[in-house]
Amino acid sequence: MAGLPPAVVAMVHAGARALRDGQPQRARQLLEQAVGQAPGHPEPLRYLAIVLMQQRQLAAARQTLQRALALAPDDALLHSDLATTHAAMGDMDAALAGWRHAVARDPRLMSAWFNLGRNLQQQGETEAAIAALEQACALAPQALPPRVLLGDALVHAGRFDEAAGHYRAALAVHPACGDAWRGLSNIKTVPLDASDAEALRAQLQRADVAASDRIAMGHALGKLEEDRGRHPEALAAFSAANTLQKQLTPWSADAFRAYLQQALEATATLPAPLDPRLGEEVIFLVGLPRSGSTLFEQILAAHPEVEGASELPDLGIVIQQESQRRGQPYPQWVPQASAADWHRLGREYLARTARWRQRRPRHTDKQPDNWKHAGILRAMLPGATIIETRRDPLETAWSCFKQQFYSQPHFANDMADIALYMQGCAHAMQQWRARDPARIHLHVYEELLASPEARISALLDDCGLAFDPACLEFHRAERSVRTASAAQVRQPLRADTARALAYGLLLEPLLALLQLPLPL
Repeated sequence: MAGLPPAVVAMVHAGARALRDGQPQRARQLLEQAVGQAPGHPEPLRYLAIVLMQQRQLAAARQTLQRALALAPDDALLHSDLATTHAAMGDMDAALAGWRHAVARDPRLMSAWFNLGRNLQQQGETEAAIAALEQACALAPQALPPRVLLGDALVHAGRFDEAAGHYRAALAVHPACGDAWRGLSNIKTVPLDASDAEALRAQLQRADVAASDRIAMGHALGKLEEDRGRHPEALAAFSAANTLQKQLTPWSADAFRAYLQQALEATATLPAPLDPRLGEEVIFLVGLPRSGSTLFEQILAAHPEVEGASELPDLGIVIQQESQRRGQPYPQWVPQASAADWHRLGREYLARTARWRQRRPRHTDKQPDNWKHAGILRAMLPGATIIETRRDPLETAWSCFKQQFYSQPHFANDMADIALYMQGCAHAMQQWRARDPARIHLHVYEELLASPEARISALLDDCGLAFDPACLEFHRAERSVRTASAAQVRQPLRADTARALAYGLLLEPLLALLQLPLPL
């Protein structure tokens, strides 16, 4: 803020404090006043843009930053902040270009390297993300977010030992870093040991640990105890973590039931598609989390015609944007959508995902939650293939209960909610499969283990793909795997992945819930 009058400097500081203290309107008033008193200085404009970003006035934030850049075109931080605005507005190409421009202007701007790496990773450009995050870590060795995210990116690239080193470096700085413990625990091919158990218990006994860290460490301790065969202790650790998470972010069973009924009714009758082949490039893998979908995707991604894109948000975003445009929540507007509307939405999805088809003609989208939208795909993307993956119900339910999910509120924090969600998913998919049997196919994890070649051949056939021997060697496929199963799918098929039965009577309450007919 060099060159600003002292009164304006004080005003900018006061605005920044108001923003920090959760008073965005007060911050905006102070910063607009500062801009008015010093219109030729870029820094009050930059702070004002940050407030506008927090208020989701993105176009105004972008315009404000462009005004600031006209005053200071070489300011790397302004370029980085403008890139963040582009990203919030959905223009990822402009955002990535902006962060690259920022680090070219100032190679020591750690925040720009971090944002570049984080967003490259989300785009599936794992190697480029690793390079950017390594720069961020070199500039700020004690900073936790770039260190943990670098560990995540290395896991996705299959470089597990390097990833573990970065997670442990984060724990050396902050022993209660839940994200680092979560990362270590998710490298399931490298179990935690007795010293880790002691460290986790010590951190969980602290009163000053943040709830998010406590939840992550509880899941890590549960996984560790399970690996050691201490099943009562494992169940206690998972249960404590999930109870706390549910208190913080309760999941509504009633809202789920209402959604399910609305979705089934709204999709009972849909207009005939304008182009029955629209979406032939896409293979959706849907169903319950932890049901083997990453394994099925890895098999498909070994095929020379298929790009494994992992869990994409694009279908949900297209539907959400249409809901906002109509001013009506999904699926209430579905009966009013015309064939032309569905065609437009299908093309929007294909445009958003086009980069996944640059090397190969088809791509997978294995966002499990997309099962909720399976009913509209016969109108929106009628040429797409939908593979529903299933696994033994008890194994699936238990695997969900012990997995920490980022997206909250989540059904997996409570055993009764898990049972309801699983039955709701199966009920809906059965109806949607009956309505569109040529495009929606069920594949079962245990059947794949029992007859790998036959089931892989059937999977390829359902997707309209010629058999390729590379799919039998799926674990050799070189790609970024951005899910909690990144380690397992780089190994050959194993028949010893079941864990729930080892708990015996401890999981009897969960088994009883799964067998109980629940009102949907």
